Amino acid sequence: MHTLDIASIHKLLRDMKGFYRVAGRKELPWRKTRDPYHILVSEIMLQQTQVDRVIPYYKKFVDKFPDVETLAKAPLGQVLTCWSGLGYNRRAKFLHEAAKAIVKNGGVFPKDAQSIEALPGVGHYTARAIAAFAFNKPEAFVETNIRTVFIHCCIRGRRKLDALIADAEILPLVAEALTLSRMKPRDFYSALMDYGAHLKRKGIRLNTRSRHYTKQSKFKGSERELRGMILRTLLEKPATLDEIVKKVMRRQSEVVKVVADLSSEGLIEIENHRFRVPQ
Repeated sequence: MHTLDIASIHKLLRDMKGFYRVAGRKELPWRKTRDPYHILVSEIMLQQTQVDRVIPYYKKFVDKFPDVETLAKAPLGQVLTCWSGLGYNRRAKFLHEAAKAIVKNGGVFPKDAQSIEALPGVGHYTARAIAAFAFNKPEAFVETNIRTVFIHCCIRGRRKLDALIADAEILPLVAEALTLSRMKPRDFYSALMDYGAHLKRKGIRLNTRSRHYTKQSKFKGSERELRGMILRTLLEKPATLDEIVKKVMRRQSEVVKVVADLSSEGLIEIENHRFRVPQ
């Protein structure tokens, strides 16, 4: 790594630590625990969802399902009811399946990133975030706030942003910064993400320069909205296809497609010509 890179990382760390000392989000409920299950819940909820929206759902969920055994034993309908309104309901089903997998393994939560990644619904980033926050593993990983920090502080001044930046270019910078910071991994990543959120609030939005950036589609009138409407309908009581169409007030062709998708994903099932959430 060039001297310029080291200098930019040192400056980043000074600014990041100064900001975190004064304005870090230490009050976030998942930062007050080392329970890997609770951190798993938070990381799954935070996928594609803003922090402020997640906080009340996280508190409600861990109150209802305080440990992995309680979640594993619960009917899927209860899990989806507790999750309802947060969106991307497949995440709730994956979390439910992950709890069952952990219980099947004797209730022992895996401690290394590769084993965590083997859990249902847990991807490369989520596994490494859990390893860092729950077990202080010195993993290098990237998410939206981290991209903002390193593109702004370490890459933009080094070259023109005329080509999209891959995470492979950012990861070595993250690993070097973690080492130079002399911080515990959980503290380093908390500070780094908070600093990235701070930069975004200041108007520094550089994720469109990332090769991995995808713009979220509009929710109103979308298939995502329809999925939630159908699930909420069936959480109230089982319904026929015609009853679902009447309730959600969308075209039958749209409803048929989404019902088929939800069925294939195991989020709903059919019994006696009525769709329902599995019990």
